[in-house]
Amino acid sequence: MADTVTWQLLNTDDRSASCHQPVRRDSTLRILVVEDTEDVGEAVVHAFERMGHAVDWQRTRRGSEDALAVQEYALIVLDINLPDGSGFDILSALRERGAATPVLVLTARALVDDRVDALDTGADDYLVKPFDFRELEARARALLRRRQGNAVSNLSVGNIVLDQTARTVRLAGHGVELTRRETALLEVLMGQPNRVFSKADLLDQLYGFDGDAGPNAIELYIARLRKKLSGATAEIRTLRGEGYQILPPRSGTP
Repeated sequence: MADTVTWQLLNTDDRSASCHQPVRRDSTLRILVVEDTEDVGEAVVHAFERMGHAVDWQRTRRGSEDALAVQEYALIVLDINLPDGSGFDILSALRERGAATPVLVLTARALVDDRVDALDTGADDYLVKPFDFRELEARARALLRRRQGNAVSNLSVGNIVLDQTARTVRLAGHGVELTRRETALLEVLMGQPNRVFSKADLLDQLYGFDGDAGPNAIELYIARLRKKLSGATAEIRTLRGEGYQILPPRSGTP
């Protein structure tokens, strides 16, 4: 039986994943939510989307395994009690094949033995229902920072600073107004300076399985970022036929 808990209902589009992707893809910001309780799942998905993440939502063990077969995730938020099996089975299979994806377990099981079992099976963190969404978001941010090798919540490239907690951007000390997806795109680039991201990579990380944006959307966001970050010492560079990257300032440039 699904965990029972009282939540404030949040309106959001259904984000069930359609797992018909031909290849396995890597994602910096994409999150998999495995939760069969509708109101809980909607609220969790809404929280992560507000943070700028692409989210795939699965309600069953089978659906989750199908999604994991074709998609790499930055974080998995995993309920234990699923209608067709246990979330522990998903976690065990993930670790057995050597995947190091951070996993945050959500469950109503509050006993110490349950928490120990989850951590020993390979969970990176554990949150007992009901929980405060501020804590969920903080724990998720910590796991994502750890995955990227960042101990603090600020990303800095040249004179651009992105606060991953507050979702704010400053250029040479001055605030810059960016949209949610512009911030998410900049976060992807700044998380791995010098790495070249193809349009497909960026689309995959900014939209879920049901996202209908085309490659032109990335060109638009890149153009907007360049305009809003005019005067930055870091450079958002286009490599024709390859993709985009952010380059730190050259030696001697502040």
